[in-house]
Amino acid sequence: MLRLVPSKLLAIAVLGALIACGDAAPGDAAAPAERDAAPAEPSQAAAPDSSPHRAAKPAEKRAIRPRNERPLPNFSGQTLDGKPLGVSSLLGKRLLIYFFNPEVPAAPDATRAVVAVSKFRGKHNFEILGVATGSSRETAQAFAQKHAIDFSVLDDSSAAIAQRIGLRQPMTILGVDADGYVTFGIQHFTTHAPDPEQAIEGQIREALRLPPLAAPTQPLLGSRPPAPPFAVDVLDSEERFELAAQRGKPVILIFFLHTCPHCHETLAFLRGALDEIPADKRPALIGIEITGRTEAVRRELKARKLDFFRVAFDDDHSIQNQYGVFAGVPDTFFIDAQGRIAARVKGWDAQRDAPLARMRIAKLSGAPVPMLLRKTGYSGSDACGVCHEMEQETWLFTQHAHAFDTLVKHGAAANAECIGCHVVGYSEPGGFASSAQTPELENVGCESCHGRGGPHLSPGVPAGGDYSVTCAACHTPEHSLGFEYASFHPKISHVANAHIAKLSLEEREALLESLGGIREVLPTGAEHVGSEACRACHASEYETWAASPHARAVATLAEAGKSGDADCLACHTTGFGRPGGFSKDLAADAQSDLARVGCESCHGPGADHVAPDAPKAGTIVSLGDKCDSCVILQICGSCHDDVNDPGFEFEVLEKIELQRHGTIEPAQGKPKHEGAQRLEPNRESAQQLDPLDVALASGAICSAFDRLGGGAATWNPR
Repeated sequence: MLRLVPSKLLAIAVLGALIACGDAAPGDAAAPAERDAAPAEPSQAAAPDSSPHRAAKPAEKRAIRPRNERPLPNFSGQTLDGKPLGVSSLLGKRLLIYFFNPEVPAAPDATRAVVAVSKFRGKHNFEILGVATGSSRETAQAFAQKHAIDFSVLDDSSAAIAQRIGLRQPMTILGVDADGYVTFGIQHFTTHAPDPEQAIEGQIREALRLPPLAAPTQPLLGSRPPAPPFAVDVLDSEERFELAAQRGKPVILIFFLHTCPHCHETLAFLRGALDEIPADKRPALIGIEITGRTEAVRRELKARKLDFFRVAFDDDHSIQNQYGVFAGVPDTFFIDAQGRIAARVKGWDAQRDAPLARMRIAKLSGAPVPMLLRKTGYSGSDACGVCHEMEQETWLFTQHAHAFDTLVKHGAAANAECIGCHVVGYSEPGGFASSAQTPELENVGCESCHGRGGPHLSPGVPAGGDYSVTCAACHTPEHSLGFEYASFHPKISHVANAHIAKLSLEEREALLESLGGIREVLPTGAEHVGSEACRACHASEYETWAASPHARAVATLAEAGKSGDADCLACHTTGFGRPGGFSKDLAADAQSDLARVGCESCHGPGADHVAPDAPKAGTIVSLGDKCDSCVILQICGSCHDDVNDPGFEFEVLEKIELQRHGTIEPAQGKPKHEGAQRLEPNRESAQQLDPLDVALASGAICSAFDRLGGGAATWNPR
């Protein structure tokens, strides 16, 4: 992923409704407000539970995390090609539901955008369902054929499904997670962009956490793209504002709507924050109002006492197009003295954005940066990155920086057994609560290793840079087989990776793409002995394995005429080319015990395990106590990769269950303990939701979509 932080305009959690604005409900663990952000002094004592060891501790074993979101109502119908289909059958992976009326003007561009995104379905583990609503079946069929729609589309010509969901717009996209809960909505589709299709595709990619389209004005992977130049007349002034003339001085550019309450809040904040900066260092503030209603803008700003800055208009949308402002306002750009975009903030949440914006303004101005860290909670890596720029850049190229996206992709973002090691401060006061409430605390961030607030609030950071104990809190044998601190630490060390800061954006993107490959996790020191050597002590396990396709792996090669292909034999035999393993110089018949995917392919070479008087525990890899997705996937994935078995990583749990054969606890000889139940898709909830609940939810749906559009009412669910 190339994403930094998901846009708060797109990632909207459901709090008491199908979609809501992401504000905390009473009693919810909301992020601390700005009033709780105060300058942190290095001399302050850390709270008892604010050490990095505590922060990195995995959550206690709980299979299901409580959910605030609302489940998707169950619905079904016939597809355009006459097949019955129920939405509950699609749960178990992420789902994008695309409601469209093929007769409305925005339909062609939006459809092409959805079709473009559909190519990512397999690699990123989501499905798409279209719902053609409000038009005839014949029209929808012709439209689907014309635009090469390659996903199922339900016929909703009666609009019954749209009414059940509570929608009142002909074009809507809903995002549903693997457990059946609605997590985001997109309703406003860009029409004024030079390329509306690309603008809509960008919105969808961001919401689904897919690799973004090239965005010339989005700071990405530590880069600062040049701010596109523009010149505009200023409202009620003979002055003409030219961005190029500001070179040598920082600029804050805000796109706003004069009736938008979030814009009012942002502007009020900027007025106070800029007053704190000395006049000779203060950034220039220019606002682009997107309606162009001169008198209404003048009147509204004066009434709210916000007429303190230069206002201009963008009648032909040329500036919006240059800056890619398509998905709502406010949209704020922080431009440094060299004319580069240092940061971009979409939307506004005072609890998260205000302290960070104050720090950024001071940094751009060359003024002392106030250390506005949360006194009772975690601040997030972006707060650290204001001062520690190089460290943040190197962190972006680690798997830590994309740890939560991994859970989302695998449908485990609601599994409390996993969350604790993929976010900052989970189950801790002021730590990660949800993607809607605390998106800045997703991923393994600075405070996961350095403690809450880093050394400024957690002076107990390990001395000498030895974080081995901190790392071991999550890199346990159950979740990180073969973890060695000495060899792993350089991969995330800021010093070891300082060279990244000198790479071009293209080189950085290539480096990021190379992350996350399957690594060798099985031991290699002992010799292979074959599966028959395991049979005497593990008869029942041997019997289960012998009935599996693994036991006939070489036979399948013979049927395909590839029994002599070394590349294929490497994955269809045991220990290919390794000590005691399958030899490429001998016929398969001469080494039949190794001419299959045997016990040692998954558990490691067994010579030390079967030797007389050898210790049994620790001489072979027991998998009964290992995480299926974290460890077993690494073992299986060395052969079941994207080339040979695309999609396997998302089916590993089901595949393991088909051949699971462990019957005893490792090294104990006791019956295998029944583990915690896995989180199952919420099909039952989807089926049981009363239609009345949907009707009651419509008001909140309206509010959420209004926020996407900048706060102005656009439709009435009643």
